[in-house]
Amino acid sequence: MEIHQIFKNNRQWAANKLKRDPECFKKLSEGQHPAILYIGCCDSRVSAEELMGVAPGEVFVHRNIANMVPNTDLNVMSVINYAVRHLQVQHVVVCGHYYCGGVKAAMQQTDMGLLNPWLRNIRDVYRLHQDELNAIASEENRYKRLVELNVQEQCINVIKTAVIQKAYKERNVRVHGWVFDVRTGMLHDLQIDFDRILQHIMQIYRIS
Repeated sequence: MEIHQIFKNNRQWAANKLKRDPECFKKLSEGQHPAILYIGCCDSRVSAEELMGVAPGEVFVHRNIANMVPNTDLNVMSVINYAVRHLQVQHVVVCGHYYCGGVKAAMQQTDMGLLNPWLRNIRDVYRLHQDELNAIASEENRYKRLVELNVQEQCINVIKTAVIQKAYKERNVRVHGWVFDVRTGMLHDLQIDFDRILQHIMQIYRIS
């Protein structure tokens, strides 16, 4: 796509929005009140607002390689803090996707240079679940399952944060793990049982 085409697209998009609601951009300028924080992958095939069918202002979005939530990443930690404490979101979604390049790279014994420390977080997920993953004969199914388990572990990382623990007590903020299937266009809720997963370890991470 040529860069100049983007500006043509933007003008058409803005005109269409104003045709439906002449006040839409004035309303947007007055502030944001999203109900959802979405933490997803920066893969170009996975456009957060489009796949959810939401309008500007409805979802606060953070994206990085393989939808990671490492506690050493001040970017994602700041996003969570701002979204929960200041924007008062009610839901935090970690959304992975099948055929994720970051997850695939983490499954390979290849030196990825600067990406190595980032991918090690995904390799740690594999280590935690290696018995289950190694028991899966199909490489594709093992790959897809690691995508799901990575979402689960990143959701747990969200729950470990003080701001989420406090918000859960005060207003029952919910954490969700989703996967987007790029082959079908469908979103899937993994229905993760966080109470079961955390029951034996939450006393270690409880800080609020």
